[in-house]
Amino acid sequence: MYQYDAFDQTLIEERAAQFRQQTTRYLDGTLTEEQYLPLRLMNGLYIQLHAPMLRIAIPNGQLNSVQLR
Repeated sequence: MYQYDAFDQTLIEERAAQFRQQTTRYLDGTLTEEQYLPLRLMNGLYIQLHAPMLRIAIPNGQLNSVQLR
């Protein structure tokens, strides 16, 4: 099973923080729907029939209990 190292973990945390900031900017009106659309799609956030769905990437399709939490 793939094990994240410190570099991987830092990269993931930075990307999550960046997407959080982008979402905050969208919610406060700084970003328009047209500007936010490619950002949310690149991050796996889809909306179908007013129901958001977040697609997450799982290395090799396997999770352990720590990663699941």
